[in-house]
Amino acid sequence: HVQLVESGGGSVQTGGSLKLSCAAFSDIFSNCGMGWYRQAPGKEREGDASIRTGYPYTSDYADSVKGRFTISQDNAGNTLYLQMNSLQPEDTAVYLCAASFQLPCLGSDERAYDYWGQGTQVTVS
Repeated sequence: HVQLVESGGGSVQTGGSLKLSCAAFSDIFSNCGMGWYRQAPGKEREGDASIRTGYPYTSDYADSVKGRFTISQDNAGNTLYLQMNSLQPEDTAVYLCAASFQLPCLGSDERAYDYWGQGTQVTVS
């Protein structure tokens, strides 16, 4: 069983920053990758960033967030982060983290992920 708990969302002005966290609790073997997705009202879920949680620790970003968002993890691999800078109103969404236990371990395809968190709301105005 894997539980993912997001935190760090909130309201911010345009151009501001937020740092999201995702705590992972698992009683099975470690995942191979994790990712951050967004779900805006009336829109499909979109992948923003993902990372391999083991060597070579590759990361991947959607074009819309490159240069603004940074995905990272703590040394123990139990917490995933998303540093979001230069936030825009179009970034308003519920942000969810996801864990992958299968190849390719990262990327924007939802089918790569096996477990999902409940999400944290980010509002930019």
